[in-house]
Amino acid sequence: MFTAPERIVVVGTSCAGKSVFARKIADLLGHPHIELDELFWGPNWTPKTEQEFRNLTAQAAEVSYWVAAGNYSAVQDVLWPRATTIIWLNYSFVTVLIRAIRRTIRRNVTGEVLWHGNRESFRQSFLSKESILVWVVTTFHPRRKRLDMLRASCAYPHLSWLEFRRPAEATKYFRFLEKRIIGDRP
Repeated sequence: MFTAPERIVVVGTSCAGKSVFARKIADLLGHPHIELDELFWGPNWTPKTEQEFRNLTAQAAEVSYWVAAGNYSAVQDVLWPRATTIIWLNYSFVTVLIRAIRRTIRRNVTGEVLWHGNRESFRQSFLSKESILVWVVTTFHPRRKRLDMLRASCAYPHLSWLEFRRPAEATKYFRFLEKRIIGDRP
């Protein structure tokens, strides 16, 4: 009988698709979805204090099964010791940048409401040093290097690592899980 991962952390650079992929996996497995951005950001893009963020994350991860999305090093020591699997969406810079541009344009056009009423504004997205697009460009390589070092360090030897270099690989894994999960249901 197939046993699905119990506690998954989906990591990768900003705009790789962590939240969407984690939500799909959580829905498929029937696990709660932990969105670290939602726990970190308050109204008006105000970050929570580190202690509040850590407490919210610990509370969300108390259950036996979950799928978390995010890279926050401030809560890595809260989530990773409990996790069973790390899924690394390790896509190319071009793939991530295209996703970032598309997502940013979509959110600006639709006025999509994010966590706690936050929205991405045109000014914030395209005319600010804090732009998500600037963030993607400046953090892509350091984040990738950090995740590679974390995996190589064996700091969390109990974790199973799955690395997907292309979106098609992540889709193939999702379909594999879907077939196993649906196939095991009466």
